[in-house]
Amino acid sequence: MSRPLHATIDSTALTHNLAQLQARAGSARVLSVVKANAYGHGLARVAPALANTDGWATLELDSAIHLREQGYTQPIVLLEGVFAARELEICSQYRIGCAVHGEHQLAWLREAKLPAPVDVLLKLNTGMNRLGFPPERAPELVGQVRQLPAVAAVTVMTHFATADEPDKGIAVQYERFRSAIAGLDVPVSLANSAALLAYPQARGDWVRPGIALYGSSPFADRSAQSLGLRAVMTLQSAIIGVQELHAGDAVGYGATFVADRNMRVGTVACGYADGYPRHAGTGTPVLVAGQRTRLLGRVSMDMLAVDLTPIPAAGIGSPVELWGRSLSVDEVAAAAGTIAYELLCAVAPRVPFTVA
Repeated sequence: MSRPLHATIDSTALTHNLAQLQARAGSARVLSVVKANAYGHGLARVAPALANTDGWATLELDSAIHLREQGYTQPIVLLEGVFAARELEICSQYRIGCAVHGEHQLAWLREAKLPAPVDVLLKLNTGMNRLGFPPERAPELVGQVRQLPAVAAVTVMTHFATADEPDKGIAVQYERFRSAIAGLDVPVSLANSAALLAYPQARGDWVRPGIALYGSSPFADRSAQSLGLRAVMTLQSAIIGVQELHAGDAVGYGATFVADRNMRVGTVACGYADGYPRHAGTGTPVLVAGQRTRLLGRVSMDMLAVDLTPIPAAGIGSPVELWGRSLSVDEVAAAAGTIAYELLCAVAPRVPFTVA
C-alpha cells in the first residue's frame, strides 16, 4: 500500500515480555493468552515469538486448531470452553483442553463419546459473576468430572475482577477459592496479568497473562516500562497535509477545536476506520518526527489532525507514531477514555502489518 499507515510487530519485545512473565511466575507454568487474534496483533504473527510458552489460551476454536496445525505441541485451552457438543470431538482430535463453566457443558461431557479424553479447566465463580459454578460445589464437581470417560486431566480455575485495582485487590475472591479447593489434590489456575504481577500468592500451577505479553500495563498507576515490559505493536503513519491556521479558524468535523492563535496543523493518514478511537479528543498525545505533540479536533474516518506549531521542521512526509515503542498505548488509551485492550484489538484489517 502507498498509504503510509502501517503497524509493526516487534517480535523481540514479545519474546522479552514472555521471559519477564515466566520469571515472575516462578514454578508456575504460563498459558499465553492469544484470544481475539492475539489482542489484535495477529496470531500467526506472534506465535513464533511465543514458541517458548508453556501453553496457550484462546477463545476461538479455529485459533486453537491453527496452533496445532502449525506444529505447536504445548497444552491449548479454550477459556470459555465449547459452544456446542459437537466441538468436543474436534477438541479431542486436536488435543485441545476446554473450560467447563456451566451445567450444559457438563451434560455434553457426560454424553460425549470421544476418540481420546480432553483436559478440563473447571471454572468457579468467586465473584466476577460472569461464568462459573458456585465455589462450594468444587469438591462435588471435581469428583464428578474426574469420573467421566471423556475427561483426562482436571484443573480448577477462577478469574479475578479487581486484581488491577489496588484498593480492592483479590483478597475476597482468593479466599473463596482457597476455601473451595481445600483438601482437593488438583492443579489450579488463577492469575491474569495483573494478579501475576501484583500477587505472587495467586500464581497457582498455571498463570494466564494476556495484555502484559503485548507490552501494556494492566494497572492505571504503573507504566509498562516500570514493569519491565516492552511495546509489541507500533502504529505509525505520516503527515499528508499541512494547514496554516489563524486565530478563530476551526479544525475538522463539528469545528470542535478552534485556534486561539496562529498555528500549523498537520493531517495524518489515520482515522477511526483504521481503528484509532473516534472518541479521542484534543490533547491526546501523538509523536511527530519523534517529538511529542497533540491531536486536534475530531478524528475522521481516514484522517486526524495534529498540532505542528511546536515542531516547525515537520511537514509533508514527517513520520508519526500513534502509539508503540516511543509512545505508550496505555497513555493514548487513557487520554481517549478507554483502555489499551480496546485500541490494540480494534486495529482494522485494512492496516498492513509487518513483523520485525
